[in-house]
Amino acid sequence: MEIKDGKTVSFHYVGTLDNGEQFDSSYARNEPMTGLIGSSQLIPGFETALMGMKTGEKKSVIIEAKDAYGDRNPNAIKNVPLTSFPEDFEAVTGKIVQGKGDNGQIFTATVTEVEDSSVTLDFNHPLSGKDLNFDIEILSVTEEQ
Repeated sequence: MEIKDGKTVSFHYVGTLDNGEQFDSSYARNEPMTGLIGSSQLIPGFETALMGMKTGEKKSVIIEAKDAYGDRNPNAIKNVPLTSFPEDFEAVTGKIVQGKGDNGQIFTATVTEVEDSSVTLDFNHPLSGKDLNFDIEILSVTEEQ
């Protein structure tokens, strides 16, 4: 069965950056991913790459940043006072933090700089601005479930 909108697809993948660094692998987790095509469960370029593939088929694709997690947004980098965090917060560059915005929406950010009374947070997705390489193996294609 061919992959198209409305089909449920189970697949394995390995994701790497252009420098060869692996950022994700369903094989490593021994857990294939499943998604409903056309439901925005997958990044747009990945879903496009799956179209027309069939069970057992393998392919390698490069997904440009704009079709993956988008370009980096310089306005998504904010300086935040340390008083916004719990007293026991350990400010360390590279640390991933989660919180709730004023509207109650949950956010994730990366600490990019630590100062005496504040931290700089990058709210961009860690893979934004990067082209992504995927090796894909289709395990099954079924009707919507």
